[in-house]
Amino acid sequence: MTMKHVLLALALSSAAFAQNDLKPLRAGIVGLDTSHVPAFTKLFNKGETTGELAGIKVTTGYTGGTDMPASATRKEKFTQMLRDMGVEIAPTIPDLLAKVDVVLLESVDGRIHLQEAREIFKAGKPVFIDKPVAGTLAEAVAVFELAKKHNVKIWSSSSSRFGADLIALKSNPEIGDILSVTTWGPCSYQSGTPDLFFYAIHGIESLFTLMGTGCESVSRAKGRVTDQVTGMWKDGRVGTYRGILKGKPEFGALVFGSAGVRQGAKTISYEALCRQIGTFFRTGTPPVSEAETLEIFTFMEAADESARQGGKPVSLAEVLAKAKKEAAKLIE
Repeated sequence: MTMKHVLLALALSSAAFAQNDLKPLRAGIVGLDTSHVPAFTKLFNKGETTGELAGIKVTTGYTGGTDMPASATRKEKFTQMLRDMGVEIAPTIPDLLAKVDVVLLESVDGRIHLQEAREIFKAGKPVFIDKPVAGTLAEAVAVFELAKKHNVKIWSSSSSRFGADLIALKSNPEIGDILSVTTWGPCSYQSGTPDLFFYAIHGIESLFTLMGTGCESVSRAKGRVTDQVTGMWKDGRVGTYRGILKGKPEFGALVFGSAGVRQGAKTISYEALCRQIGTFFRTGTPPVSEAETLEIFTFMEAADESARQGGKPVSLAEVLAKAKKEAAKLIE
């Protein structure tokens, strides 16, 4: 798919929305401790009259936050930024839910996502959950199961998935059938969650966007300069993520295909993600399936297990089965 085709697809999508009399939607944001919050609010509140963002406005926020440094040091700053943009700050999640139609769960600390989701889902409103879905794979499984219990539509994604150049790589005729992929990006860890959940998820989400699902096993070599995770897919293809610990922290992908080899995918697009979120809020159809999201998180948690075992291959099926048993206890 060329850039021209990507832009045409977005234009057609916008035209479809323009043909409808769109009901205004009030959006609430839970967790005001990430740079995504002001960035997304600016996009939704810029006043588009047609297209995926039209009629959706962030009206209410709930600060939340934890003792995680990435949260504690930034939540007041981003809360004030939203106040300055005219967004009301609610004292509790229930107060926020009473004033909105749709919800973005943005808390940067995935360890509290399950706890917050328990409250949010009771309102029965559509929810986008920013990365990571939760603090562990078991909690991620529990989040999806709770959503089903409350008949709530949810989905989650990194903004890397919808970058125009990544999409262009996915259907490039000069590549042909995708046989193998290596993605890379900056990789920093956050104590209390699996290593790759915090920032490596961007490059891993790109990997799965290009490779698709079907990864069976993972092996990991965790060094001081590079954190490398290699997955074996059921059809024999190999996908690799390289986390950059030292050196220039660029994003990218190298795709090996039946017709050629191409490199790209340097950009991450907040706007493209927000347009997908807007479409979801209108249609109720998630652009990324639960199965794919859980496979991505199984891949990342299996990578931790591989590191604990000295780099031995670890079965995703075994890791997911264990997580599902733990999840059942979390939702009892």
